[in-house]
Amino acid sequence: MLLYWWLMKRKTFIHQSSLLAGGILISPTFFHVKEDRLIKKNISSHTPYAISTWNVPRANEIAGEALEKGSNALDAAVLGVAYEEANLLNTTVGKGGAPDRDGEVTLDACVMNHKGDCGAVLAVQNITHVAALAKDVMEKTPHVILAGEGAKKFALSQGYISENLLTPESEKAWQEWLKKGRYEPEINVENHDTIGMLCSDQNGHLSGVCTTSGLAYKMKGRVGDSPIIGSGLFIDNNVGGAVATGLGEEVIKTVGSFLIVELMRQGKTPQEACEEAVSRILEKQISKPDFQVAYLATNKKGEIGSYSIHKGFTYTQYKNNLNQNIASKAVY
Repeated sequence: MLLYWWLMKRKTFIHQSSLLAGGILISPTFFHVKEDRLIKKNISSHTPYAISTWNVPRANEIAGEALEKGSNALDAAVLGVAYEEANLLNTTVGKGGAPDRDGEVTLDACVMNHKGDCGAVLAVQNITHVAALAKDVMEKTPHVILAGEGAKKFALSQGYISENLLTPESEKAWQEWLKKGRYEPEINVENHDTIGMLCSDQNGHLSGVCTTSGLAYKMKGRVGDSPIIGSGLFIDNNVGGAVATGLGEEVIKTVGSFLIVELMRQGKTPQEACEEAVSRILEKQISKPDFQVAYLATNKKGEIGSYSIHKGFTYTQYKNNLNQNIASKAVY
């Protein structure tokens, strides 16, 4: 019995010593360090990308290049759309945008980052870069939305320059419209419209921007979906993001961008979610509509979807140093 007891004690001691030795060789700290390295590797290996509504190659390229240099998603998006806001040839965004029925150019924009923070400006006059201004509202004020004169006053306090946004070309087109003698806003069906941009940075974070001069020859004070969080733009960093373009009144009725993100949350792909959002609009129409609405969306996997009512809508995608314009699927 004594010999058996001694052998069992010795066996237990050897077993515990082996475990201890093993613990020294493969400690919990080792696993944590290895896990941290893997996490960092996964983050750094995420391929950033930028997508934009319509054919805006340079704006999208600017955003994509900024992402590759390490910019966060929101800064890249704001930088990208700023190019089109200053592009005098673009009559639907920023300087050179089509005026309202009184001949005044008013701009709208909103931004949303991966944390769910957002900012927007509505009916702003004489300020070109309203996407950046919306970001400033988000970061430098306790508010989400500033409108009209209040938004302009805030912009001037932040160093923005007041300038005339009505170009001779846009003024001439407005004068031609006035000759019709009746209020009939022009609705883009297959032409350029609002710019919405979604970016995913090297950390895999999603952010977005939407900027516009609104419906051509709109009633003074009219605001569409573009600066409305949930309609023109919505981001949920756990799910994905979406942006809208087209007739804002129709997008607002179904809170389109929010709807798409929620559909993706339920398991739909970005393409399926965009198609469902368009169908929600069409089910309220008696016949083929004479207006355009288009959506662009991405999820956390990097999958992209787009859909529009009428043919002609395209989006631009920058990824792996490749910038390309892609035609969207459409109902009609």
